[in-house]
Amino acid sequence: MSPSDYPALVSLSDVRTGVEVAVFVTRKSGSEVLIVHRSPKHGGYWHVVAGEVEHGEAVEEAAERELREETGLSANVVAGIKVIEYVDPLTEEPADRRNRHDPSIAQVEVTCFHIAAPDEWEPELDWEHDGHRWCDPGEAFSALRWPETAQALRRLLLLEAT
Repeated sequence: MSPSDYPALVSLSDVRTGVEVAVFVTRKSGSEVLIVHRSPKHGGYWHVVAGEVEHGEAVEEAAERELREETGLSANVVAGIKVIEYVDPLTEEPADRRNRHDPSIAQVEVTCFHIAAPDEWEPELDWEHDGHRWCDPGEAFSALRWPETAQALRRLLLLEAT
């Protein structure tokens, strides 16, 4: 067997960690929540700033990196809320659709953070997104595809309002 007969090795950076972050960006004293629309190539749904934690990266570092990469905003994040989302590994559909697919479900740990942006700030979207909008927290909650992440939005905004 020659070296060209061996399958290509997968680097660690290509292997999903199963650990992700979500960043809820608000402005105007929390009355507006940013949601971003993932391009069709990336699922074509409304979500918040989010992404995978890379190998060797702390969740706070990942949240700050994703925020910067996806919107251009630099901010420090502090303590977040951890939730578990369940995803069908074949379709990548959220938990509310799992009864339509193969029952083998993948678990993804998502740490959710909240940051307040300046009142007039607008995001500079990256290639993963084709649109954004500011909406009230209830509308943002209803628009989000992933149910536990949506619940974390509600919990974080409620906790910080008290």
